[in-house]
Amino acid sequence: MKKLLLLALLAALFTAPACNRKTAEKVTGSPGHPDQPTQYDNMGKPVMGDEEPVEYAVMEEAVVRPASDKKIDTLPPYNPSHTFEHDLIHTKLELSFDWAKKRANGRATLTLRPWFYPTDKLTLDAKNFDIHSVSFEGKKEPLKYDYNNEQLVVHLGRTYTRNEEYKVVIDYTAKPDERESYGGSAAITADKGLYFINPDGSDPDKPRQIWTQGETESNSFWFPTVDKPNERCTQEMYLTVDDQYTTLSNGLLLSSKKNADGTRTDYWKMDKPHAPYLFMMAIGEFSVVKDKWRNMEVNYYVEPKYEPYAKDIYPHTPEMLEFFSQKLGYDYPWPKYSQVIVRDYVSGAMENTTGVIFGDFMQKTSRELLDDHWLNEKVVAHEMFHHWFGDLITCESWANLTLNEGFANYSEYLWLEHKYGRDEADMHEMQEQMGYIFSAQDGGHPLIHFGYDNRESMFDAHSYNKGGAALHMMRSYLGDEAFFASLQHYLKKNAYSDAEVHELRLSFEDVTGQDLNWFFNQWYLGAGHPVLDIRYGWDETTKKQTVTITQSQEGEDVAPIFELPLKVDLYAADGTVRRENIRVTKRSQTFTFDAAQRPALVNVDADKTLLAVKTDMHTTEEWVFQYYHAPLFRDRWEALEALQSDGSPAAKKVYKDALQDKFHGIRDYALGHADMTDPQVAARVAQMAENDPMPSVRASALSMLGQTGDKKYVPVLQKALSPELPYSVVGAGLNSLGQIDPAAAVAASKSLENDESDATVLVLAELYAQNPDPAQLAWYQKKAEKMDGMSAMTFFDHYQRYLTRLNDPAILDQVVEGFKTTAFNGKETQWRRFTATKAIADIRNHYREQGNTDKAAALNNLVKEIREKETDPTLKMYYGLFDMP
Repeated sequence: MKKLLLLALLAALFTAPACNRKTAEKVTGSPGHPDQPTQYDNMGKPVMGDEEPVEYAVMEEAVVRPASDKKIDTLPPYNPSHTFEHDLIHTKLELSFDWAKKRANGRATLTLRPWFYPTDKLTLDAKNFDIHSVSFEGKKEPLKYDYNNEQLVVHLGRTYTRNEEYKVVIDYTAKPDERESYGGSAAITADKGLYFINPDGSDPDKPRQIWTQGETESNSFWFPTVDKPNERCTQEMYLTVDDQYTTLSNGLLLSSKKNADGTRTDYWKMDKPHAPYLFMMAIGEFSVVKDKWRNMEVNYYVEPKYEPYAKDIYPHTPEMLEFFSQKLGYDYPWPKYSQVIVRDYVSGAMENTTGVIFGDFMQKTSRELLDDHWLNEKVVAHEMFHHWFGDLITCESWANLTLNEGFANYSEYLWLEHKYGRDEADMHEMQEQMGYIFSAQDGGHPLIHFGYDNRESMFDAHSYNKGGAALHMMRSYLGDEAFFASLQHYLKKNAYSDAEVHELRLSFEDVTGQDLNWFFNQWYLGAGHPVLDIRYGWDETTKKQTVTITQSQEGEDVAPIFELPLKVDLYAADGTVRRENIRVTKRSQTFTFDAAQRPALVNVDADKTLLAVKTDMHTTEEWVFQYYHAPLFRDRWEALEALQSDGSPAAKKVYKDALQDKFHGIRDYALGHADMTDPQVAARVAQMAENDPMPSVRASALSMLGQTGDKKYVPVLQKALSPELPYSVVGAGLNSLGQIDPAAAVAASKSLENDESDATVLVLAELYAQNPDPAQLAWYQKKAEKMDGMSAMTFFDHYQRYLTRLNDPAILDQVVEGFKTTAFNGKETQWRRFTATKAIADIRNHYREQGNTDKAAALNNLVKEIREKETDPTLKMYYGLFDMP
């Protein structure tokens, strides 16, 4: 699952100070703790600088806990795996829908047998149902049952043994929108299970849809089941819908029958067992674009206007299926692969078996995808890989969630490495590690975490980012052949079953013959990560090079010593390199190497796979050498970071040369620190603004030109406004033009005002906020009616800046009334309610700064009223932060 984190909302309120990097006299410190991201993409995923987002919504707020020596006299919290009383063998569902009441009328036929012990009762998860009848299949006599609105306990009438199967039929009505309270989390923002979108058709700009979201345990809001990750069964689903709608569910569509009343019943069957939380359905007016992989059907479901772009929206799907099948040595194990985009989705994406659901952030035109194809590719890869790790093998308990999400996270690295090369993959992995490290500043929690407070809190930067990093380190340690042979062993041994972390360890041990408890104990069962200080020494007399590595990590459950097998590269002045292998086993440890001459560079962690915070005490000369001679992306990136504040001629030359680096991530980084007073650098930046093949780099170059204020760049900026160019390039060009020649930028913007893309709207909103004019109000009001998601965050921020800079009391009062209507309207999305409320709070702050206490007090009371009437607990929490210092 990819997560849509409402924690991105928190980033709109606060920016934490960056951690300081360590320094030493005449040396340059390598990166320490990463800075907190200050930008977020349209999934709520933090962005590091100008690069790709760190993790789709996989950043969590760091919570610092004070140390305590207090002794406790109770066992620590422990969330066990589900204990089986029955084996659920097969689920047959027959469903029809009441759009007006937002209900599902269902009949569930469940095939079961006792797990081991004889029993005379059956307990099912069945939440907020009207239960109409319960009986054995083929029997008229009803079965007695007890129901508490959460669980249905069926009295079977006699004792059954584990050798006896039986079938129970339950007629019920599911009422997902008729609960006293609703759950949800930063990862999955609601827990209704079954969702009716625009059910009365009142919104002409939104399609009518029905879709489901089962993870973690929400599918039991629309059918009775054993709603636990270690359960699995086969499935049939009969969906009766109005004939105008297309349906999608797990498995294959075996028949479609038109009924006399104008409805149609589609029959879907999944004949391979999977977990109940992976059951899905999606109903709506979709266009279906058909594709194939090895003669297996691959289908892309999109809204009709996006049909021409479907294969770009779900990029390289057949190629990914082939790549992952070959890489794992285990062919894709399911009968089809379909992907669908829905409106108002409550997360990022979900790996429902053979029927992946995505939020509508994925639905883009080809032009939009010129900027955002990386995001779509990574999300498609992530959800696809789950079909091996998560669907074929499912985590036994939510404490073991990284067995699903860590693998899916790492699939993104594998795909980028395959398709675009190691530099692209290594930049992605660096961002993933930074996301985890930021979240774990207090030491974090074990990757396998039985002591969680809420199961959905497991969807964090540990289960995803750290889990992927652990796999990357294991791959580096064992080598590719052993690593992927071990994964194949794990898949074959545990297929169509659940697993815990020890089963993964045993597969690695069975294949390699090694005892790997040391690795799993520190990376999976322990908390935290190494914090390393790396120092160097050279003895000219003995011709000895020393490396001293000191570990300083602290925190609850964090090991004081991590065992670290590391590769160390020793470079001679001519660039030749010798590799040594070391193993760190002490809190502070010195390693000695023979060398004929003092090495020009000693590169510790030479394959750059270690998850750690490092202070690497190289000299300026060594960092410069590393940039030019060490082979990896992270070698060059770390050198640039270390030389960032170094004013030496050698450091300046590195940054100048980095503008022509082979990899776009390095060029982009160098642009952010380009010395535009150097004519050669300025000329190079101008060339990049016109010709760089990577849109993000070209946009950064355009932004640099704008910061100069030099009108000689106006022709370059105007050229960037061409309608066939990526939106990022057009936006950067317009923004920079606004800095140099505001009147020309506003004039150029008129030709863009009818562009409905979010990218263009946000660019114009920023431009108009910088150059406010009452004539622009109508444009803002029109666009405000439709802005949603993360785009709404940015748009409403610009909108309120426009209003406060315009500073017209009558206009402010008028617009605040509109914001108020949105904030109180429970039918509006969480994004729109939040952004409208935040805009009101920002305008209140404007009045406070002006000393207008009456207006400020009135708006403060309005914010409090919005908070009191808001029913969503997450939004209520964020609204309570608006007055925090």
